[in-house]
Amino acid sequence: MLNLGMSMVRLQEVFLVFLSLIPLVFQCPPICRCTGTSTDCSSREVNVDTIPKRFEADVTEIKLNDNKLTSIPSGLFDTLRQLRAVSLDRNPWSCDCDILYLRSWLLKQENRSMYKGLKCSSPAELRGRLILYLTEDEIISSCQDWYCNMVLICQILLFAFIIIQAILLIGVIVFLRRFERFAKEATRARKDDHFRNAM
Repeated sequence: MLNLGMSMVRLQEVFLVFLSLIPLVFQCPPICRCTGTSTDCSSREVNVDTIPKRFEADVTEIKLNDNKLTSIPSGLFDTLRQLRAVSLDRNPWSCDCDILYLRSWLLKQENRSMYKGLKCSSPAELRGRLILYLTEDEIISSCQDWYCNMVLICQILLFAFIIIQAILLIGVIVFLRRFERFAKEATRARKDDHFRNAM
């Protein structure tokens, strides 16, 4: 009887812990309004740093229009399987390397017509261009300084790695030659000792 009472108490504790976790999982982002499966974060001065890091798993619509978004964090919409529409109009999109995720996500959407108003605000050479129709080369060319610096650093590190490998290889070859010479001298000395002992 005591055992059954203890297991009921344990079961109640587990159930209460489970219930306390539910609001954390299904909570609406603080800067947004949620109704049903719609999350409205529009006109809230949301930028890349303040955008919610995640949304409810069953959300079907997200409104992010009329904010200060210059890009969307990589992977933000990828786990939202029920998502059907995202309002992104009237944001100052910066069409540099950070826009690649948004462009890729837009290209995967079946109803692209609702995203035809998304235009680049910067850089100057892409201002006014539709994000949906940018080529990857155009976007990457706007972040070439970063790309070139990264390539240069990688090449320097690769060159240093090759030099270190060459030095190690030369060291191993020198060691093996010395060891071989030492082994020959030891063998010759042993034969001489053996020959002297035989006489």
